[in-house]
Amino acid sequence: MKKNEKLSGMVRHAITMMLGTSLSRILGLAREMFTAAFFGATRQLDAFYIAYTLANLSRQLLAEGALSASFVPIFSKTLSFDGKDKAQNLAKQSLSVLIFGATLVILVGIFLAPLLVKIMAPGFVAEDRTLAIALTRYMFPFLLFVSIGALAMGILNSMGSFFVPAIAPAVSNFAYILFLIIFMKNLTIWNLATAVLIGGICQMLVQWYWCKKMGIKLIPAMPQKNNQELKSMMTLFFPYAAGLSLNQVNPVISRIMGSFLVGGSISVLNYADRVLQLPLGLFVIAISQAVLPILSRHDAEDTESFRDFIRDALRFSLFVVLPVAFGLFLISEEIINLLFYRGAFSLWAWHATSVSLAIYGIGLPGMACSTVILRAMYARKMPKGALNVTAVTVCVNFCASFILTYVLNFEYAGLAAATAIAFTCSGIYGAWALSRNLKEKLGVFTRDWVLKMAVSIILMIFTILIFKKYFSYPLSGGLGYKSIWIVSAISIAFITYMLSTLSLKCTEWQWVYDAIKSESK
Repeated sequence: MKKNEKLSGMVRHAITMMLGTSLSRILGLAREMFTAAFFGATRQLDAFYIAYTLANLSRQLLAEGALSASFVPIFSKTLSFDGKDKAQNLAKQSLSVLIFGATLVILVGIFLAPLLVKIMAPGFVAEDRTLAIALTRYMFPFLLFVSIGALAMGILNSMGSFFVPAIAPAVSNFAYILFLIIFMKNLTIWNLATAVLIGGICQMLVQWYWCKKMGIKLIPAMPQKNNQELKSMMTLFFPYAAGLSLNQVNPVISRIMGSFLVGGSISVLNYADRVLQLPLGLFVIAISQAVLPILSRHDAEDTESFRDFIRDALRFSLFVVLPVAFGLFLISEEIINLLFYRGAFSLWAWHATSVSLAIYGIGLPGMACSTVILRAMYARKMPKGALNVTAVTVCVNFCASFILTYVLNFEYAGLAAATAIAFTCSGIYGAWALSRNLKEKLGVFTRDWVLKMAVSIILMIFTILIFKKYFSYPLSGGLGYKSIWIVSAISIAFITYMLSTLSLKCTEWQWVYDAIKSESK
């Protein structure tokens, strides 16, 4: 596969995932809007988010983390070199191992729920802790459903199907919202927990069905001792699980330290994170998911081609997320006002969530780089390198959180800033570690590329500031007026950035054009 074909393939798959993910993230925001309107930012909701975080951490670690990183490279190679029958056999045996492992983790999680909640939220009083423990036990089976869904996603991505896995979370969010609407008159915190479980089941079923349509029947089969592909997958799984378990400490740090802050601090950080998930899922995760199958089929000996592909993938990621990061910083207050400021959502919650989102946005480029770099490390079978990257993230996050939150008293803003700083540092370190492994510099930041990006970003910032000066946000206006203002601000910023980068002949637009052209053939 030629370099240009790989780039257009990566961009094409990323665009497909962006389209599918956009619906999911929009529905995810709608889900949080419902939650904010009915529950605001309270200690009871903090307890729910602690429980949800514990279940979600297991999902991100086992299902969407180590499983994806270890399964996709092996399955992609098996599919390419040994055919669909052998790949299906690997998938069936992997499913059996996954069900056994997920069930074991669920049972351990239910048993250790009191200890896990105590570790996660040491600042909770007895009543809040009791609620969080009960919710944790209730939601932990969520792990099994999303684990099976994640395996199906890896299969579909390896087979070139990116839209259905991207849209599957939208089905989950739709089911969640529909359930809340049905019980709107008597809504309790337990309805939220039930909605999470129902959403997980729906997400699993959609991807399982599509695997069947693609010719892969996901039915458990007894693992065979002589299955070398399964052994290779398990050999990769445990080092990646160790590294990713360390990476999952990051949200735990925010939850632990947030439990000592004023009630609602955990909730506002969660609301800000949910808004961040829209660009994060649309761009960062979409690009990284598209990168892994291509890299997995890459010749390990051709380091120059591998380096060039990673360099361009990083450039494309930054090309997309840099304007988003600055845009979030400049209009975070208006975005949060439009999305959440109603019902039980207070003035303090609006301000706190806006500040958190603006700060999170600064860390978006670092998140983008570290995510793509970790995918590259998985493809090159560098579990130790991935472990070191996550270790840097955790160490920086912990130190920065403590200093900014408790020494400098920045409270929730300190926790958000620590996250942004940590991912920026991990992106820088990861790029250095990968270039060292390749024995060549990645060469992402050439003078010409940096200059083009700087000019385009500055022009975009200037345009947004002018727009805000002459067209004030309609604070007292209706939802329609506020929506028009937000859409106008984003549209003007996008047009300015697009025209600037096109006039400066940024090559990223050529990749987009090639991807669309190849898709239309």
